[in-house]
Amino acid sequence: MRTSFGRLAASIGLGASLVIGTLALPGAAQAEGKIRIAEQFGIVYLLLNVVRDQQLIEKHGKAQGLDIQVDWAQLSGGSAINDALLSGSVDIAGAGVGPLLTVWDRTYGRQNVKAVASLGNFPYYLVSSNPAVKTIADFSEKDRIAVPAVGVSVQSRFLQYAAAKQWGDEHYNRLDKYTLAVPHPDAAAALLAGGTELNAHFSNPPFQDQELANKNVHVVLDSYQLLGPNSPTLLFATEKFRKDNPKTYKAFVEALAEAADFAQRDKAAAADTYIRVTKAKIDREALIKLIDNPQYEFTITPKNTYPLAEFLYRVGAIKHKPASWKDYFFQDERPLQGS
Repeated sequence: MRTSFGRLAASIGLGASLVIGTLALPGAAQAEGKIRIAEQFGIVYLLLNVVRDQQLIEKHGKAQGLDIQVDWAQLSGGSAINDALLSGSVDIAGAGVGPLLTVWDRTYGRQNVKAVASLGNFPYYLVSSNPAVKTIADFSEKDRIAVPAVGVSVQSRFLQYAAAKQWGDEHYNRLDKYTLAVPHPDAAAALLAGGTELNAHFSNPPFQDQELANKNVHVVLDSYQLLGPNSPTLLFATEKFRKDNPKTYKAFVEALAEAADFAQRDKAAAADTYIRVTKAKIDREALIKLIDNPQYEFTITPKNTYPLAEFLYRVGAIKHKPASWKDYFFQDERPLQGS
């Protein structure tokens, strides 16, 4: 397993600084047997932690008679992830369904970027330390909301979806002016420390849970209440990579499926993997309790992604209307079903 392509942050605990791997310069297409993967921060990327820790891509490559070199990088925000994918710096991109739909629309009929798999189902919370903010209607010029990427990240898209429900589709981006692009670890640290303009954060586990452990922080918006259980984070690739590297691509999908089975079956072992790979400063028992939440599901099958796609087309954020989730997912043996 190679790590020269990019290194994970030394810690994704509170106060950790963003570490971005040195991305390879765009060049010739990757040969079969090489794969470069970009991930972000949080428990939602646990399946990739398992894949990396157990060297599952290499394992499934060997089953096909192929030695696969795997390189890893960590970025923050869907915009950075999409840019890395389109520049040819990465082969597999990990980001929210919002960034996926943006890049799918942008590359429609050209690079044809599509999703490969889900990373699971998790509720995302918008939290605030401002006691006056009970709902999204209470945000004002006094508030600033941290998101991974303004206007593009899945958190930004959830916020826009909520704004459209509150004020109508024509005002879907009404709250964008209050958002700031900040990596989750840094945003969580700033929110808890106080003393800055940032007093709200739309993130994912475990950052939202660490923030809610503070009595001054409360939930303003729950993505599950907004849309129902859904798959907020996906993995995606270009059509060319999938076509030119069928064995490598298959090994990646099979590795991911095995990781999902492992994480869903053994939460304690999954927690140990997360701590070992990310070096997160988080209590083991608290982490096990967190990922054992019945609302969490580690699966590669996408769930309930289409309502957001339909919304983004309706408000003009994407130009191409997908007929179903199958339009922006590669149709492989796995996953067989989705929504």
